[in-house]
Amino acid sequence: MSKNAEPAPLRFRAVIFDMDGVVTNTAKLHAVAWKELFDSYLRKRAQRDKEPFVAFDARTDYLSYVDGKPRYDGVRSFLESRGIELPYGTPSDGADAETVCAFGNTKDELFERLLHEKGPEVFESTIALIKALKERGVAVAIVSSSKHCQDVLRMAGIEALFEARVDGVTSETLGLKGKPEPDIFSKAAELLGTANRDSVVVEDAISGVQAGRNGGFGLVIGVDRGHNRVALEANGADIVLRDLAEIGVSDIDAYFRARALPSALDRREEIAARLCGQRAVVFLDYDGTLTPIVARPELAVMSDDMRATVRGLAAVCPTAIVSGRALSNVMALVQLDELYYAGNHGFEIASPDDSTILYEKGKEFLAAVKNACQRIEQGITGIDGAFVENKTYSLSVHYRLAAAARVAEIERVVDEVLKDFPNLQKRDGKKVFEVRPKMDWDKGKAVLWLLQVLHLDGPEVLPIYVGDDSTDEDAFRALKGRGLGVLVSDTVRESAADYSLRDTGQTKQFLEMLTTILQEARS
Repeated sequence: MSKNAEPAPLRFRAVIFDMDGVVTNTAKLHAVAWKELFDSYLRKRAQRDKEPFVAFDARTDYLSYVDGKPRYDGVRSFLESRGIELPYGTPSDGADAETVCAFGNTKDELFERLLHEKGPEVFESTIALIKALKERGVAVAIVSSSKHCQDVLRMAGIEALFEARVDGVTSETLGLKGKPEPDIFSKAAELLGTANRDSVVVEDAISGVQAGRNGGFGLVIGVDRGHNRVALEANGADIVLRDLAEIGVSDIDAYFRARALPSALDRREEIAARLCGQRAVVFLDYDGTLTPIVARPELAVMSDDMRATVRGLAAVCPTAIVSGRALSNVMALVQLDELYYAGNHGFEIASPDDSTILYEKGKEFLAAVKNACQRIEQGITGIDGAFVENKTYSLSVHYRLAAAARVAEIERVVDEVLKDFPNLQKRDGKKVFEVRPKMDWDKGKAVLWLLQVLHLDGPEVLPIYVGDDSTDEDAFRALKGRGLGVLVSDTVRESAADYSLRDTGQTKQFLEMLTTILQEARS
């Protein structure tokens, strides 16, 4: 590369740094405050109950139970490790109360005292990396469970480095869940205007790398400040470093590219080369692929622009819709007679134009599906936001609108009912439990069947499948090595697909690109 050449564009768009232990060395102040708090209580408890005193370990106990967590969660987590259960109390509890909140408040006072006595230190290697990232146009945010985050940044003179901050104050105001839930990282990405999958998380806490993985971030970097490399790797870190001096911007980009599926939109020439001299046949999922995921299935209406795009593709190659929806339902939504349709995850398949049913599988399970549907509906009665969709050959139990605390209850109802229906099985989807016949049939088998029936299963044909759900992984796996799989997702996850797209808008762009490639090949 010449001296004046521009560096190659980076694959990632943002980096979100945890504060304590990554940007600032305030973690050691937190550890001292926790030790002072717990040792005082444990010593009194040992004297009162005439038991041995076992001190709080500022390394192992700190890393295992309190590091990175909101302070009340940290109190409860450590006490539970010692078999101690205290009332939760209220945030206004004073130091004389023996409650979780009182202990958390005392710890906060101890930390504040230490902070003003000693002042925050910064890791200069982290600051150097942040500046290098900003020079390359990467957005940078900082997160912390602490309500003192802004004070620490100001005292250290580094507040202006960050374009967004999500801390304990933000979490309390917005009701964000603490680590290992990904809420604070996801909020930071949102404030930066980036998707989770396009962002990097840098964390030193076990709960923090768990949050990064749970949020589907493109890369999770663990920083081992306390001899916990193995734990960080086991809980979700893609790479673990002793210090951020060990990595540069180009290194992060290389790790990111290795983990993330390449964007199908960035691989036009590669895809065109695969199609050279071959016939294409395209299979498309509906929900989450051609239409955004919505609260209720009847609201997923295909736009006129997307319909026109799919019609244009069908004019240059055989095109099929493969959906978990009932066949009649997805056909009514798409409204394109020139397509093949596979409904109910492929249990019913229809041909173009006259909608002749080409294939029906699992008719012997219809009574079981109907009865299970009625039983599950009865079982979830009274759970707001939960409802059952009977699709004849299968059923879906939707919980997107239900409170998170009720999801486990909904799943228990489904599992209990299915104990009486050994010929049915449960599969997970996006905020839905899918119940279908227990047989060797899925979207992948349906795609292979269609290829065979249409005489499109030869080496001269390149099948392309575009989908977003876990149920589409069956099709990705079925076509692996003989076709192309394209995952539509705004988070990074394990997938058998070959490429990715971020959302339905990018699906439309990809289908238009594919149509153009096929048209150019004809001319």
